[in-house]
Amino acid sequence: MESFTHKEIHQQPEMWRREYKALLASKSEISAFMHKYLTPDTDIVLTGAGTSAFIGDAIEPVMRGIWTNVRAVPTTDLITHAEYLLDPERPLLLISFARSGNSPESVGAVNIANKLCKNVAHIYITCNKNGHLAAESGKDNILLLLLPEETDDKSLAMTSSFSTMLLTCLMLAHIDTLEDDEQLIENTAKNAEAVIADYESSLEAIAERKFERGVFLGSGALKGIAEECHLKLQELTDGGVVCKFDSFLGFRHGPKAVVNDKSIVVYLMTDDEKVQRYERDLVRQVSGNNHPVAQLIVIAGDVPQLGEVNADLTVKMPYNKQQTGSYGIVPYVLVGQLLGFYASLSHGLNPDAPSVSGNIHRVVEGVTIYE
Repeated sequence: MESFTHKEIHQQPEMWRREYKALLASKSEISAFMHKYLTPDTDIVLTGAGTSAFIGDAIEPVMRGIWTNVRAVPTTDLITHAEYLLDPERPLLLISFARSGNSPESVGAVNIANKLCKNVAHIYITCNKNGHLAAESGKDNILLLLLPEETDDKSLAMTSSFSTMLLTCLMLAHIDTLEDDEQLIENTAKNAEAVIADYESSLEAIAERKFERGVFLGSGALKGIAEECHLKLQELTDGGVVCKFDSFLGFRHGPKAVVNDKSIVVYLMTDDEKVQRYERDLVRQVSGNNHPVAQLIVIAGDVPQLGEVNADLTVKMPYNKQQTGSYGIVPYVLVGQLLGFYASLSHGLNPDAPSVSGNIHRVVEGVTIYE
């Protein structure tokens, strides 16, 4: 019987196409809400917990070119330090990412923002029509963006929920001209299909190697994707593979010490030539100083010239940034998802419920929100 996790990884390109059509059909309503509540003085906060928080980390660098006052702030920080992170006197647009919409932090962050700030509007991007956030959405200052039902992942690990919520927010930023982005979305979906069709078996073979550490590196928005990839491999192996993420430049400043001959290193490389020069230098340095179990290069566009470096696998997506726009960061996450899925099987775990210890749950448990 096919696992939920495998199915939810594979369904992503189709979920993205469906969500694009859904947003396009609701363009007038969404655009009216955005123009009403998004002013030059509005603070925009992208929030969520865990994987949902990583959505904000990935898209904040992209969004800053569109929304000047945008920040990614996890709900787990808002709960404890809202008075330092929110300005009660400024208008606030709180964009909440939530697979279930039921986690204590998701609900608590919304309630705290409502109490602390004088002028608050909300956008709930969620996958669960029966969740707490969806249930309370019938107010003028709340816009509910409910994703396809299939994105409410049944697996413990968030896969299609993460990528579709991320893509939805990117599309939200382009809502006034969204009809012009159809080909960009299609190319993005085809990139994901190429990763699955061309590289899944190779990623499975690498995941079966004996490694104990995983490192994912990315620059700019791809650092946020690396953050999500590191969690997927770590949680799907129940901590059997301990993972780190960083930027290419930041990795040199101490974190590079984790690389040894029991490590896998995954480079999520941009096709921006200026940035890629720094990335190439780091790849060559790690290759010269260390002997990890495997090195993977992931890139949309032309594969960089790396001299003597022999990557164990180069995952090349056919469409580059010019052909995918800001949406092109999303398919990179499939590499982390597929590695995590097959590493989970290699460790003798059930990818749908890999936490043998019971330390992690599909919806977080044990959190009390204090007034």
